[in-house]
Amino acid sequence: MAALSLAGCYSVGLPSQPALPGDDFDYELAYAALPDGDYTWPAINYKSVDRKYWRQVVDYKSGSRPGTVVVDPYNRFLYWILSNRKALRYGIGVGRAGFAWSGDAQIRVKRMHPIWRPPQEMIARKPSLGRYWEEGFPAGLKNPLGARAMDLWQGRTDTLYRIHGTPDPSSIGRNVSSGCIRMWHQDVIDLFERVPLRTNVVVLSKEGEA
Repeated sequence: MAALSLAGCYSVGLPSQPALPGDDFDYELAYAALPDGDYTWPAINYKSVDRKYWRQVVDYKSGSRPGTVVVDPYNRFLYWILSNRKALRYGIGVGRAGFAWSGDAQIRVKRMHPIWRPPQEMIARKPSLGRYWEEGFPAGLKNPLGARAMDLWQGRTDTLYRIHGTPDPSSIGRNVSSGCIRMWHQDVIDLFERVPLRTNVVVLSKEGEA
């Protein structure tokens, strides 16, 4: 459990967690090119992005239990709750679908190297994407879902809300036209390793409520 502690002040009680970023965290290493099975995700030019969007532990008051994921699409942050006062924060990019739903859900599906199927609404706007409907866009460096995807469900209902990687690192910290909740490959892999299936997720509304 030592990897979960930062200055010994909190722990979320989940085993086999990556170390939390502290004062001496090596961002150069964290955002370096990352070999991952058949792929190597490119290094992130993180210094060109506002530091607030880098992976970091922050003060964050929340009524959610430790181990909960809180998504704030309007401020473009995703929080992994550590205690009622601290959270691990990641910068995100938010696609149009990221504003389409808010509420409480669970991560019921976790996908490594996911394939992507465009929604019918997108195919209607761009018919050339229809070829990806049956077999999907193959996994890899150009896949719109990137290195990992986590699917949010309410009971037996798929909300169609996704937390996923992105081949466009410049979209982090921005509102973009497509996708749901985008993360740098290195960050979505880090989150993927922390959260088990059935992790509770709270997606905030514009008023800051679930």
